[in-house]
Formats: sequence, structure tokens, C-alpha cells
Amino acid sequence: MHEMKEKLIKAGTDILNASKTELYVSMRFLDIALNSLGYEMDLSMKTIGTDSQKIRFNPRYLIENYQNDSVLVNRAYLHMLLHCVFRHMFHNRDKDEDVWNLSCDIAVTAIIDQMNYRCIRLVVPDERQAMYDRLKSEMKVLTAEGIYKSLTKRPLTWLEMEAAKRQFVVDDHVFWDSEQEDQKDGDGRNDQNQNNEDNQDDENNDQNDQNNNRQKEQKEQERKEQEKQWQEISEKMRTNMETCSKDAAEMAGDLYDYIKIATRERYDYKRFLQKFTTLREEIRLDLDSYDYIYYTYGLNHYGNMPLIEALEYKEVRKVEELAIVIDTSESCSGEYVRRFLEETFSILMNKDNFFRKMNVHIIQCDARAQQDDVITCEDDMKRYMENFKLIGFGGTDFRPAFEYVNELCRKKVFRHLKGLLYFTDGYGTYPARRPDYDVAFVFLEESYNDRHVPPWAIKLILGPEDIQMGGLDHEH
Repeated sequence: MHEMKEKLIKAGTDILNASKTELYVSMRFLDIALNSLGYEMDLSMKTIGTDSQKIRFNPRYLIENYQNDSVLVNRAYLHMLLHCVFRHMFHNRDKDEDVWNLSCDIAVTAIIDQMNYRCIRLVVPDERQAMYDRLKSEMKVLTAEGIYKSLTKRPLTWLEMEAAKRQFVVDDHVFWDSEQEDQKDGDGRNDQNQNNEDNQDDENNDQNDQNNNRQKEQKEQERKEQEKQWQEISEKMRTNMETCSKDAAEMAGDLYDYIKIATRERYDYKRFLQKFTTLREEIRLDLDSYDYIYYTYGLNHYGNMPLIEALEYKEVRKVEELAIVIDTSESCSGEYVRRFLEETFSILMNKDNFFRKMNVHIIQCDARAQQDDVITCEDDMKRYMENFKLIGFGGTDFRPAFEYVNELCRKKVFRHLKGLLYFTDGYGTYPARRPDYDVAFVFLEESYNDRHVPPWAIKLILGPEDIQMGGLDHEH
């Protein structure tokens, strides 16, 4: 029995190693990722899966697929590897488990299907292509998050769901940690505690609770460490791909764009806008400088005459002036422009973020400055959004917008301009010189070109879900 087990382990391990070698020879940029997963036979499952640390396999599954076509094993190996690279198993909290699992499988299968390597090449079935066409009508980059949002907004029927699983499901996600699994574990422990309640005193129950909490904390810490590890692997993989030859990059298809999205740094938009703040005095109570002891002492001894009054002015740091430039070339979507402005305005309208009197210029520009709308208060913002309309739709040249803003600065229309936000897809001519204010080019993750952004500018990369959530992504 033991001898048979060793033979099965060896057979499965040999097949996986052969697949690993084929993938490495074709895709050298996968070297670190390929060496980050161990192997373990698991007869409790029928197929194969990963927990981000090991590939767990049923040897029968591997042997049968390898005998039919080694490409099937290569694709399964790469499929699981990309789940780890994109950290899908760590992003499943607060999501419908079935829909999220399918979304992840569609995302990585889409990448593999358009990669031009012989070791993973198979004919794409019509049913699978139809799903790609449906999703690409809504988004240009088929990320798991974007697919999940689409499938949640337009749910599949039960029959469609089952058909999609047959097309896209490759590995078993049973080893992916989830809130549901944690809840099951907790319920099981509670049942056990209930059954033994008569035999345990309160002190023992408390001790069990403490042990359970420590186990949960340890498990969560391990989860964070594993995610961090794969984040670092993804970043190294991105660097490897950036140094690949042009031919190698083309064969990898859109994988590089996916990696860029996966390795972006999450950045809070509200915090980002603080880069453009100005320090000045504002009429308000400075509670930090309020001395209650002396104030009360004066009232007690002299009646209605405090010794020290609260300060009327306080130095605060808020956004005072801001230039927002909207790329109105044909390649930019009006829907996303509107949502970007709505998110920006929602932050600016908070009294803690902006002075009572503001000076915000919303400039629409394609190859020239088309329109300049001035926002001075909350009512101006509301009226602007009610009558919002894009103007232009010509070619893209970023320089006229900067020339226009620089002229406003020279005319003292802007007196304390700290920053400019330029919402664009990145296809255009950038200015050669850095202006006197900070600049951030804001891109939509589904379609953008950031290769020619000047080193002095900030890059913000956002997705549709980021605009709704109030979080953007930041790169220097």
C-alpha cells in the first residue's frame, strides 16, 4: 500500500515537473512564480487545485490528462499560477462564492487563450468566445473584479452558469480561504462547545474562546503574509516582462497589462487630494488652543468675564484652488468622465476638504482648450453636473491645456494653484517642461497608455469600481 502511494506521488510530481519545465522554457518571466509552488498529493479531491502554497493533485487526473494531451496539464498549471499571481484566493471576501470563482476562472482562461505559446495553445470553443465577446463589450481588460461586477449586474441563469463552468472551470477552489469557511469552522466549534457544556466550567469555556481567537488571528496573519508574498512575486514578474524582448512580449498577449493592474498600489483619493492643499487661516474655533482652566477661573471670579477667549482663527490645510482637465478626444468615455467628476466633487464638497470659497476650473480639451467652467461653491458643482456635456472629440494634445492654465496663473486667475488633474487615456503629446504646480495624469485601467508620462508627473490608475468606492491607484 505504501509502495503504491509512493508511485502515485512520483507519477504526479513527474508530470507537474515536466509541465513546469515546458512553461519555463517558453515563458522565462515566470521563473520566480513557477518556483513558488510545491506539490502535494490529495486523494480527497478529484482534480487539482492550489492554496497559494502548494499544488494539490489527484494523480489519476494528472495521468489521464497528460496521456490525452500534455497541453491540458500545462494550461492547468498556468491557470493555477495566474490565480496566485493575481491573488484571487485573497480577494474573495464579501463576494458570492460561486460567481467570484467563475469570474476568476474566466479571467485567467481569457489570458491563456490569447497567449501565443505552443505549449498551451488550444482552439477556443465558440461558447467560450461568445462569453469573451459579451464581456469585452462592457470592458477592455477582463479582470476578475470587472467580470464579477458584470455577472452580478447581469446574472447568468442556472443553465448558463453550468454551461460557463464547463467551459472555464479547470481547478478546484476548495482550498481558497473564505468567510463562509471561517463561519463553518466557528459554528462547528460552537456546536462542540454546546455538546460539552455540561462537562466544562466557565473558565474552560473562556480558555477555548481565547484559543479559537488566537487561531483565527494566526490564520489571518498567515493569509496576509501569503498575499504579500505573491504581491512581491507579481512585481518581480512585471519587471521581468518589462525586460523581455518585443517578440516575447507580443507572445504573452495582454498578460503584461493584467500584471500592471495586479501590481498597482492602492491609494486613497481623499489623501491624494491633500497633495494640492494650501495652509492658511480660517475663521473657526481652535479647540486645541482652548484653555478651560483659565477660562473657567475667570467666569467663577468675575462673573461673565473669562480671562482667555478661544481663538477665532485656526491654521488649516485644505484645497483652495484646483484645475481639472478632461480629455475630450474620441477615445475617452463620457460615462467614466462623469463618474470621475462625481467622485471628485463628492470629496471636495466635504467642509473638511475645501475652503468655503473655492476656485475650481474644469477645462475640456482635445487638441485645444474647448471650454472652461468655474466652480466656486457647492451649488455650482450641482448645476455643472446637471448640465454636464462633453465638447470636442478631436485629436489629443496635452500641451494646450497646460498653456491655458499657465496663462490663468499669469493673469492671477489662479493665485495659489497647487495642482492639476488630467483625466485621459494617455494617448497624446505631453509637455516637455514641468509647470510650477503638481500634475497628476488620471487613467482608466481598461484602456490607457502611460509609457510616455513625464517623470515629474504623478500617475493615477483607476477602475470603474474604484470611482464608486472612492479609492484610486497611485504610481510615481
